[in-house]
Amino acid sequence: MTGATGFVGKAVVQRMLADSKSQRVVVSVRRIGRQWPEQVVPCVTGDLEPSTDWSRALNGVAAVVHCAARVHIMHDTEADPLTAFRTVNVEGTLNLARQAAAAGVKRFVFISSVKVNGERTAPGTPFTEADAPNPQDAYGQSKHEAEQGLHRIAAETGMEVVIIRPPLVYGPGVKANFAALMRAVQRGWPLPLGAVHNQRSLVALDNLVDFTITCITHPQAANQTFLVSDGQDLSTTELVRGMAQAAGVPARMLSVPVWALQAGAKLLCKGDAVQRLCGNLQVDIAKARRLLGWVPPVSVEDGLRRAMGRQTEV
Repeated sequence: MTGATGFVGKAVVQRMLADSKSQRVVVSVRRIGRQWPEQVVPCVTGDLEPSTDWSRALNGVAAVVHCAARVHIMHDTEADPLTAFRTVNVEGTLNLARQAAAAGVKRFVFISSVKVNGERTAPGTPFTEADAPNPQDAYGQSKHEAEQGLHRIAAETGMEVVIIRPPLVYGPGVKANFAALMRAVQRGWPLPLGAVHNQRSLVALDNLVDFTITCITHPQAANQTFLVSDGQDLSTTELVRGMAQAAGVPARMLSVPVWALQAGAKLLCKGDAVQRLCGNLQVDIAKARRLLGWVPPVSVEDGLRRAMGRQTEV
């Protein structure tokens, strides 16, 4: 497991331990600095780089879940962001995969991104795994190139590769824009989002974790690419209402026309942020349902309650 201290990776490790108390989980870490449960074997590998030596972490490992990455950065200060993303997300990933195949790892599960498909969909026309990739930024391009390299390694070595492309992931500990929106809702700030009738696919952290665990062992997942979501798309207006209900506070929204939001955002150079709030981005999870028999175990309502800190009994 890489990225075991991150938002997704940490939750995957916790689920692995909960599912099997006797299971040995090897996690790669940059440095020793925290206590792990008894079943977890930490291996210091340093950063995800093209020259990283993974031999100790891969010894005796049957499957690798690769969550570590240089993540999408809103205001990237790199002079050449694509090169920076390629170094980590492409060269670093493929170096790990080659060493995993050489070490006898049977399956390599790669957490990619819906950004490989693109940034937006036409209303009622969700992305599918059969769509031609159309990454629009350096992060999405790097994930696409990593996927291509993994397919080549799988063909050359026989190691099974599973690629998972999630949309926005939310849950306890989520950061960035989603966290800022949650705080605004919790504090009762009036938001100009009462007239946004788009459709967006999201995935609750628990659902992504469950799907990842499924992909580690399911025979039909081998050498497949999957889109994953909660299976219930929301408009931004519905999302804010759901957050408010989950937090137990009133939803305070102003019905500002989308064109006015877009005009204001253009003046403030916030066009990308408003596009994410107002645009469509839907994914079709029919392949995951059909091929793996997977059904999202957590509803949107429960996912939002957990994200907002109001846990419910399962």
